[in-house]
Amino acid sequence: MDFKLSQEQQMLQDTAARLVRDTYTFEQREQFRDSAKGFSGEFWQQMGELGLTSVPFAEDVGGFGGNGVDVMLVAQELGRGLCLEPWLHSVIFAGGLIDQLGSPTQKSELLPQVASADLQLAVAVEEPHSHYQLHDVQTRAEAVTGGWSLNGRKSVVVGGQSAGLILVSARSSGDVRDEAGISLFLVDPSTPGVSVREYPTMDGRRACDLFLDNVFVSSAAVLGEQGKALDALRYQQGRAIAAQCAEAVGSLQVTCALTLDYLKTRKQFGQVIGKFQALQHRMVDMYIELDQATSMTLLAACVANEPDSEERNRTLAAAKYTVCRAARFVADQGIQLHGGIGLTWEYVLSHHAKHLLMIARQFGDDDHHLQAYSALMQDA
Repeated sequence: MDFKLSQEQQMLQDTAARLVRDTYTFEQREQFRDSAKGFSGEFWQQMGELGLTSVPFAEDVGGFGGNGVDVMLVAQELGRGLCLEPWLHSVIFAGGLIDQLGSPTQKSELLPQVASADLQLAVAVEEPHSHYQLHDVQTRAEAVTGGWSLNGRKSVVVGGQSAGLILVSARSSGDVRDEAGISLFLVDPSTPGVSVREYPTMDGRRACDLFLDNVFVSSAAVLGEQGKALDALRYQQGRAIAAQCAEAVGSLQVTCALTLDYLKTRKQFGQVIGKFQALQHRMVDMYIELDQATSMTLLAACVANEPDSEERNRTLAAAKYTVCRAARFVADQGIQLHGGIGLTWEYVLSHHAKHLLMIARQFGDDDHHLQAYSALMQDA
């Protein structure tokens, strides 16, 4: 098979790499992290101006019309730079949901704003008890005159503290854990009854818990058909998983490179520690994990935009499982081979390690996806 990038893809990757390299030094990242938004608004706008936030959308809404590999190229560079912007959650996950479920009016109004980075979105699907199960929804939506009333709590809404709109899953019918009866709503965070509790995540990004107390949303704010949002949520989360795997690969590449450079320069007992065979073997193991994660990420990118099928779901589950295991292994080994400096706040490797451990738990950890893969194999 030919894995060479096209000229357009190479230009896209170079554009993303150059922007991250010129804008996102580690010192600048720390300044962005401490800002009011928790990321760089200027960098976010630059991504919009360069078309990086429009990659997955169709040309008729101002998009690039890119495929899964195009998304992978951008995500990988953002992972290398430890970029804090909620690109994955706003553009890939939330934007994909609007693209799949939205009415023509909703698409024409919202997607051009997302593609140009004028509108940042967030997705609120997790709940304190749900543990990766998208159908485990206790947030309720009750029909009222002119729309719906939402009540409940959503947890770990990445980028929710700065989002202009939040896509909220709520149960409009049925019992908890029923697959039918889940609807998706566009919620303005400034609506009466909406409150957030903001906090930093382990890897320096910002998230929030979302509290809904008799929040009124109009009928026009419903995405898709009432009670039938679950399939779209699962499909678009699969696309987000493929992009997240690419983000992890970028971070894995930097972690391996930093560790190898440290082994080549750190001296002990009169020689560089990279000459010790035991450490060489551990470094090789890290690169083996990186190669496996890279291969599975490419496969996931190739199937991410394919029609929903068991084969697609098996591939994405296998990719996320492989990347989760690689992320945890490489993070642990990188810290151990560095010694104490690997844990210091002032050293970038510790932040890559935290980011990798965070990725290994978002959208399902390795146990969750191994179980999902096993179930799909049994069905086959």
